[in-house]
Amino acid sequence: MAPPLEFAEVDTPIGTFRVVYDGRSVKAVDLLERGLPQNPIPGGAVRREGALPTGSPPRQFREYFSGKRKTFDVAVEPFDGAAFDRDVWSALAAVPSGSTVSYGELARRAGHPGAARAVGGSMRRNPVPIIVPCHRVVGEDGTLTGFGLGLWRKRWLLDKEGSWPLKARSAEGPTNPHQRTLDRPGPKARAARP
Repeated sequence: MAPPLEFAEVDTPIGTFRVVYDGRSVKAVDLLERGLPQNPIPGGAVRREGALPTGSPPRQFREYFSGKRKTFDVAVEPFDGAAFDRDVWSALAAVPSGSTVSYGELARRAGHPGAARAVGGSMRRNPVPIIVPCHRVVGEDGTLTGFGLGLWRKRWLLDKEGSWPLKARSAEGPTNPHQRTLDRPGPKARAARP
C-alpha cells in the first residue's frame, strides 16, 4: 500500500500556500485565501506537522521564499493535465529564475508554435504555481499579463528574482499614432492647441 499524500502549509510574504506532495513529488500548490484552500485535496492526505524533512517540497518552497534557493529539486506530478498542458509546464520549468518568456516563445519551446493563446490557458490551469513558474510568462511586449494569484504577486515574484522591472517597448511610446498617453496627447488634442 502506497503511503498517503502529505500536505504542509508554508507562510510566505505573499500569503500562505498549501503544498501537496508525495516524497519529493509535488502534486499541487494552493494559495490559501482567508485560511481556506481554493482547490480541494484528495481524501486521505495527511497534514505534515513539525519540522519539514530536508529536500521535501514544502521545505524547498520555504527556502525559495527565504532566498536560500533559486531552483526546485522536485518532480512535478500533478493530479491531472492534458498532454498539451504537460508539454507547456515542462518547457516552463526550464525557464530560469531571473528570466521571463513570452507566451508565444513558450509555445515554441513546448513544441507548439503559434499556440500562444492556448499557453495562456495552460498557465490558468497550472496546479503547481511558483514551482512551475507561470509568473515568468509575460506578454510579447514585456508587459505583465494575467496571473491567477494576482498581478501584484507576479510583480513581487519577478522583483524577488531580479527580473523586474521588465524592459518593455512601452517606454518608446505608443505604436498607434492615435493612442493618447500622459506625456503625448492624441492627434485631436494637438490640432486644438493654438
